[in-house]
Amino acid sequence: MKRNLAPGSVIGVPGSGQLGRMFAIAARRMGYRVHTLSPDEDTPTRQVSDVEIRASYEDLDAVREFASRAGAVTFEFENVPAASIEACAALGPVHPRAEVLHVTQRRLREKTFLAKNGFPCAPFRRVRSSAELEPAPAGIGLPAVLKTAGFGHDGKGQRLVRTPQDLKPAWESIGAGEAVLERFVDFERELSVVAARDQEGRFEPFPVCLNTHSQHILDLTAAPAPIDPRIAARAIEISRGIPEAVDGAGVLCVEFFLARDGKLLVNEIAPRPHSSGYYTFDACVTSQFEQQLRAVCGLPLGSPEQMRPAAMANLLGDLWSGGEPLWRQAAAFPDVKLHLYGKLEARPGRKMGHLTALAHRVDEAKDRALAARASLARGERES
Repeated sequence: MKRNLAPGSVIGVPGSGQLGRMFAIAARRMGYRVHTLSPDEDTPTRQVSDVEIRASYEDLDAVREFASRAGAVTFEFENVPAASIEACAALGPVHPRAEVLHVTQRRLREKTFLAKNGFPCAPFRRVRSSAELEPAPAGIGLPAVLKTAGFGHDGKGQRLVRTPQDLKPAWESIGAGEAVLERFVDFERELSVVAARDQEGRFEPFPVCLNTHSQHILDLTAAPAPIDPRIAARAIEISRGIPEAVDGAGVLCVEFFLARDGKLLVNEIAPRPHSSGYYTFDACVTSQFEQQLRAVCGLPLGSPEQMRPAAMANLLGDLWSGGEPLWRQAAAFPDVKLHLYGKLEARPGRKMGHLTALAHRVDEAKDRALAARASLARGERES
């Protein structure tokens, strides 16, 4: 059921990270109130929201109290327990729908959904026991990647398997539970499409992004991706079909491998705003976070037009290892925007913020983002 929510309405967001923070900024700018639910305190989302309920996601009484105050509920991460989602849905609209989150919460369900609906993905096999482990490579071949069937992101819960002898140690290293064995993709590039779909089925994609990872964590995004326009059009076509198949409203990100033979393979789906879409906050007419708000509230989607080429460089906690980064150095780049998430403790590998660089060409934007990030590190520049 479509519900139009006017400014002043409350939007509930289970979760407390940087995605919720940026959503709250977009929502409050348009006059909406944001309530969050989190087991933590002084979180990135709480710092800019109106109300935060501090409780476990498994505390269904707290979840119901949280949902009862909201005109609609949306998500900044998908790993909320199914019972909590159902409790929210019993009290009002939830976008994306619980069925969408159910599919994307577990790798095995996601891979099965993609294959069943004809979306291109790497061949895979389900592994439920050690007895199923040895024959699993048949029809897939090696090398392959063994992944936990359940939760996992940023490269967590997966191991590369090169030989049959690697299978058992790899399985044990990820917990010896239900897993997915997936053919290793010799890819040329990693791409993503962030897009919005409203409650009436209208679809608005942002430009295809080129992504570079380091230690399985997104390091740099450039948009628009410098690729063949036919490949970009195909990526958007595939991305359009995924929310149609589940009748989902909101923002989603589809991550792709571009194989060396030119084929696109879907790697993962995120049914929410995504780090590869951070650049939209500064470079597009309507950011991914505002699109999420519009979709949730039953408003028309905004224009996703990108005004200038852009690149986003992640800032991880490692940058703080030598002391407070040199913010003045990065501020000296006039076409670079600094976003910090307000996290209280910097740890290696923890996403603490990002830089967005704008330029006339995408390669210039990439160089500018990397140079601005390099300038933050303490060292000889202080002398």
